[in-house]
Amino acid sequence: MRIGNITDYLKKEIFPVPTRVMAFVGLAALVAFPLIMDQPHILRLMIMIFIFSIFAASWDLISAYTGQVVLGHALFFGVSAYTCAMLNTHFNMSPVMTIPIGAVVAVAAGLIAGFPALRLKGIYLGLTTMAMPVVLVAVIEYMRSYTGGEQGIIGIEQLATSRVHFYYIALLLMVVSIAVLMKITRSKIGLIFQAIRDDEIAARASGVNTTYYKLLSFSLSGLFAGLAGGLYAHFMRVIGPSVFEFSFSFEPIIWTIFGGGASIVGPVIGVFILLPVVEMLHVHLGDNATLIYYLILVIVVVFAPGGVLRLINRYTEKVCPECMTVNAFPRRQCRVCSAKLSAVNGE
Repeated sequence: MRIGNITDYLKKEIFPVPTRVMAFVGLAALVAFPLIMDQPHILRLMIMIFIFSIFAASWDLISAYTGQVVLGHALFFGVSAYTCAMLNTHFNMSPVMTIPIGAVVAVAAGLIAGFPALRLKGIYLGLTTMAMPVVLVAVIEYMRSYTGGEQGIIGIEQLATSRVHFYYIALLLMVVSIAVLMKITRSKIGLIFQAIRDDEIAARASGVNTTYYKLLSFSLSGLFAGLAGGLYAHFMRVIGPSVFEFSFSFEPIIWTIFGGGASIVGPVIGVFILLPVVEMLHVHLGDNATLIYYLILVIVVVFAPGGVLRLINRYTEKVCPECMTVNAFPRRQCRVCSAKLSAVNGE
């Protein structure tokens, strides 16, 4: 019976929509990937992609959905990574315990970072959040007996006994995180986040407790960024102040712009495309890699201003104007309500 329900769901909701088919095939390919390609450096790259996908999606939730300009997102990632590293190396706690604790500490950091958002907006909030990781670098230097100072913390315990095992753990956590984030954005909470982004005054006038929901957005974003930070610490086995650098906070912004914001999936696409591209450019072009990388970003922003995901959606899908059901692009009638679909998507 359950298998029949799954088959029914695939036939009705997955296979009729091209992008969902792509996601389904892509996930199946990722599950099978280590069976085909078991080279350590390739698996390392894939694990980093999974970790940074969670990190990028968490920024998308707070900035693209809620409209809070956060330029110091590395705060949540780094706080969790350092928490995991210190608990593991100084108190011999296992990664199974340190990663959840690190994520909770990142939630606390999210609440602290969220308080300025109650009074500040736009670039002023962005500058405030950008300063927070800098403050933590000073704290790390001051508490060098615990944090290792500039040298960082080394010898962190691995989460898994082999790289393949870590691959599947990271893949599972990425899939679950993305699914949960998408569920949040499509729920009542997600609608309120978007209302605050579009017009906070109107949302407040409608009876929305904007203070609560803004702090909630920081907390949720911190939770998932913290999860990514904990995984990163236990994968790299070394953590240093570089995780708080502005360039590290800027990466999820680039991935989101490239893939498509306010979608959760868009930033993931950005990571899956850009991280391997950066790797290949550095291997083959050396010092010229950065120039070519930013040239690619400029081209995408110019010709696909909504991101890669929106470009794919435009040429593969149509949304029914009557029931809002997603249909494959060639269809002329909605697969649910039979309403007429436009010849060109979005027109």
